Amino acid sequence: MKTKFIFVTGGVVSSLGKGIMASTIGQLLKSRGLKVFMQKFDPYINVDPGTLSPFQHGEVFVTDDGCETDLDLGHYERFIDENLSKESSVTTGKIYQAVIDKERKGDYLGATIQVIPHITNEIKDRLKAVAKASNADVVITEIGGTVGDIESLPFLEAIRQARRDFGQKNTLYIHTTLLPYLKAAKEIKTKPTQHSVKELRSLGISPDMIVLRSEVPVSKSIKEKIALFCDVESTHVFESVDVDILYKAILNLHKQDIDEWILKHFEIEPSKPMDLSPWESLIKSIEESKKEIQIGLVGKYVSLHDAYLSVVEALKHAGYHQGLQVNIKFLNAEKITEDNVEKALDGCKGLIVPGGFGERATDGKIAAIKYARTHNLPFFGICYGMQLAAIEFARNVMGIGLATTTEIDPNTKYPIIDIMTNQDLTKNLGGTQRLGLYDCEIESESLAYSLYQTTSIKERHRHRYEFNNFYKEAFLSYGMKLSGVNKKENLVEIIELPNHPFFIACQFHPEFLSRPLRPHPIFKGFIEAAHNNQTNE
Repeated sequence: MKTKFIFVTGGVVSSLGKGIMASTIGQLLKSRGLKVFMQKFDPYINVDPGTLSPFQHGEVFVTDDGCETDLDLGHYERFIDENLSKESSVTTGKIYQAVIDKERKGDYLGATIQVIPHITNEIKDRLKAVAKASNADVVITEIGGTVGDIESLPFLEAIRQARRDFGQKNTLYIHTTLLPYLKAAKEIKTKPTQHSVKELRSLGISPDMIVLRSEVPVSKSIKEKIALFCDVESTHVFESVDVDILYKAILNLHKQDIDEWILKHFEIEPSKPMDLSPWESLIKSIEESKKEIQIGLVGKYVSLHDAYLSVVEALKHAGYHQGLQVNIKFLNAEKITEDNVEKALDGCKGLIVPGGFGERATDGKIAAIKYARTHNLPFFGICYGMQLAAIEFARNVMGIGLATTTEIDPNTKYPIIDIMTNQDLTKNLGGTQRLGLYDCEIESESLAYSLYQTTSIKERHRHRYEFNNFYKEAFLSYGMKLSGVNKKENLVEIIELPNHPFFIACQFHPEFLSRPLRPHPIFKGFIEAAHNNQTNE
C-alpha cells in the first residue's frame, strides 16, 4: 500500500488538543517532502455540523467541495496549508446513513446488518476512499471524543482492524493523554495515562507513540515510567507542553524528533531536509510584536468564541504580518442599540460583522454598521454581515426605511436580500445552501482589486439568501460599488463604499482560506486600515 495511516486517539479528558497535535505532525511530515492529507472521525450521530447550534459546536467550517464540517478541519488546513474535502469529515451519522441506504437497496443481499462487519467496513472504506482521492503519502485521522466513550467504539474497532488489513508498517497509533500536575504536591501524576492506555489496549489497540499534554515540562524519568507501564519504547513518549504561541508546538515536537521516528516506523526516506524557518520567522515576528490594536466583533454567538474561530484566526494572521497583536472585543449584538453603539465600540479601530442567521440581534448589527459607515471606522462584513450592510445602506442612505431580507420578513415589499431562485425552503436545512468554492470577477477600479491584485478569484460560501439584483442600479446611483460578481449566476459577491477609509463586505467566507503564513488579502487590508486609523488619531 502506498498510503500510510496515522490514527490519533485521546484519553483522560476531552479538549486535549488532539487536532492541533495531529496538525502539527502533518506540518512536520509535509516539511519533509511528504504529501499529507487529514481526516476527522466524529462520533456524533448528526450527519454533519451544518444544523448544529454554534453555541454547542462552534463554527461550521466549509471545504472547497461544499462539505459542512467540524471546526477541527480549519486547524488542519491552517497548519498543513492543504485544502481538504468531503472525505476529511466522517461522522457516525454519515456512516449509518450510508449503511442503511445500502441495506435498503439490497446491496447486502439480505444479510443481517451489524456493527461488525458492516459499520466497521464502511468506516474502513472511508479510509481507502481518502487515500485514493488525495493520493497522499500519509493520511492522518483524528478519532473524536475520548477513549472509553461508547459512541467512539465502532471507529476504534475499525482502526484496530485497519492494522490487520493494511499492515503494521502502514499504520501508526498515536495516543494523546493528559498528564495532570498537582500544584499543591508539585507532582505530575501518571496514573490517568496508565488507565487510558489500559482502556485502549482492552479494545485491541496498543499505541505506538504517546504524546503527553502537560502544563509543565516532563522529566525523562516520568517518560520512562509511562513507557514501562504502557508498553511503548521510551523514545516514543513525547511531551506537548502548554505554549504561549500555538505554532511553537511545531518546533517543540520536532525538537523531540517525532517526525524522524514516524518516518522510521513507515520506512520512508524523506525527499528533502527539514526547513521550519518560515514558522521560526513567524514565531519571532509574533514575539517581537509590541503594538496592539483592538477590533470590535459584533455577533450573536459571542459567548462562545469558537463560533467565530476562523474569523479570529484570520484577524490574527493579518496582524502577525504587520507586527500587530490583534485584540478582539467581542460585542453581543443583542445588547447594542443606536444609543449605546458609540460606547460599545469605544477603543475599537475597526469593526467586523461576521456571518450568522435569523432575525435575532440584527438591529444591533445594523446599528454598528451604520456607526462605522458614518464615523469613517474601517468596516468588514462577511456573509450576513454583507447583507445587513446592504440593508443599512438602503434604509439610511437610499431612504427605503422598510428595507429588509426575506429571511426575516418573507412578505416584505422591499426585499433587498432575497431567497436564491434555485432554493426550495421545503427541503431539509442541512446541506441545501450555496456551499463551497465559487468564482468571483472583481472590478479593476475597486478596493477589492487593490487587495487581491487580480480580477478573478475563488472563495468559499455558506448561505441561502442573495443580494436582490432588482435594486442593483439604485445602489449604484447612490454611490455603492458592487465590485465583485459571480457572472455565471449573476450574483453580487462584494460591495464597497469608495468614499470611506475602508468599507467592504463580501457574500463569501474569506476566513476559511486564511493561513498563518499567508494571511487573506481582505483581512490584511482591513487590519492595515484599522492600524492607519489608530495611527492618524
